[in-house]
Amino acid sequence: MRKRTLSLALAVTAVAATALTGASASTAGTAATPDPLRWGPCTKKAGAAPRLQCATLQVPLDYREPDGRTIDIAVSRLASKKPSQRRGVLVTNPGGPGVPGLGYPAVLASSGLPQDVLDSYDLIGFDPRGAGRSAPVTCDLTERQQQRGNFPPYAHTGADVTREAAYARTVARQCAGSRSAWMLPHTTTANTARDMDRIRAALGESRISYLGASYGTQLGAVYATLFPRRGDRIVLDSSLGPGGYDVTAFRMLARGMEERFPDFAEFAARHPGYGLGTTPGQVKATYDRLVEKLDAEPVDGVDGTAFRGITFEHLYSDAGLPTLAKGWQALGRGEPMPSEPPAGNVENSLADRHYVLCADSRWPRKIRDYQRAAAADRFRYPMLGGTTGSITPCAYWPRKGIEPPVRIGDRGPSTMLMVQNERDPGTPLAGARKLRRALGERVRMVTADQGGHGVYPFSANTCANDATTKFLTTGKRPARDVSCPAGTDK
Repeated sequence: MRKRTLSLALAVTAVAATALTGASASTAGTAATPDPLRWGPCTKKAGAAPRLQCATLQVPLDYREPDGRTIDIAVSRLASKKPSQRRGVLVTNPGGPGVPGLGYPAVLASSGLPQDVLDSYDLIGFDPRGAGRSAPVTCDLTERQQQRGNFPPYAHTGADVTREAAYARTVARQCAGSRSAWMLPHTTTANTARDMDRIRAALGESRISYLGASYGTQLGAVYATLFPRRGDRIVLDSSLGPGGYDVTAFRMLARGMEERFPDFAEFAARHPGYGLGTTPGQVKATYDRLVEKLDAEPVDGVDGTAFRGITFEHLYSDAGLPTLAKGWQALGRGEPMPSEPPAGNVENSLADRHYVLCADSRWPRKIRDYQRAAAADRFRYPMLGGTTGSITPCAYWPRKGIEPPVRIGDRGPSTMLMVQNERDPGTPLAGARKLRRALGERVRMVTADQGGHGVYPFSANTCANDATTKFLTTGKRPARDVSCPAGTDK
């Protein structure tokens, strides 16, 4: 029987908003200057691609003890072919947490990153601490737990939340008892930002530019907060709120699905051959019928909760809409959906997601708080609210040794650009607007009238893409926030 995980391919995340302690702030970055990186060919497992080079950097496990235990961070480089035009390095992050970034420079280069940007920068990728080849963490998740993914089952009642609490507690205990549990207090966005600054130093650069998507926006915002004078041109694509991927952001995924779903409903209605309905309202009615049917009788391991998660994931890109429509067709006939092989080390990705999310911010501890949240979100956002309002292992995460999170604010140079879709299921516009307000005059925001998760350089909206390219290559931003129309017109 084939089952589907509910982990998010481009899952969002970040760090919560309270002040750093004076001790951690003062010791961050005081370790000895790292040796220059020694580049060599990347192995196939590390994401080998033409011209991509790899290296390893040693960083402190705990920046409050810079001369203590160290871990290795895997770093990659796609060097500019035109040294005379090179202005510096562009550090990249594809999102997550739990998503390795070693091969991301090659992905960007093959996905339409403009040649002017490729000529202007060495593209730098890295696996964030805890993920991929950078001190990978584990929760010793069983195959069944990996298939289940990181989304709680849809909570129809308060009793469903109570039942899920037992599972959440079990996973938290597994993480805390795993062989990588020594990483628990240190696998945070703040420390990953400090690792980025060690990468900067090892590259011999006084400043770095940055392009981060989804969770990468919080990483970029935290870096810009901790090291405000070391950021050159910082692009945040598809942003979380200033609290990062906290309990509020997790609940907001349900709002994102409600805002994005009409795009799919219109697509399916325009293609009646799928048999899902000839109007958006009929397509929504088909969704409701399938959820009820699959809750009662799963098809090939896909129950109502899995169906909700599968639908949500495919809303991330317009390219995923035909696949989603075909999947609905199959499930409606009682047939399995087309199989999609898992990408990468699923156990490590799921575990690292727990490590970062649960350490980055303080999640509620009481079951009744999640019962209330699930009930409220089922009413406001019924398509997914019973899932994202429910309890997760973060409710039982050990807090010992974890520093307070970083407060994102407006102090620092005006060197940042945000780019955002209006109907983004993973990082809804409402959260991005809150980050925009928190950053104040440090940032300008370009909003595109389109759906999906991720803008640059993957979308067809030339208005948003051109604004981003201009900023990266010239440093010039719009004088004020910009709203780009739908399609490719400027």
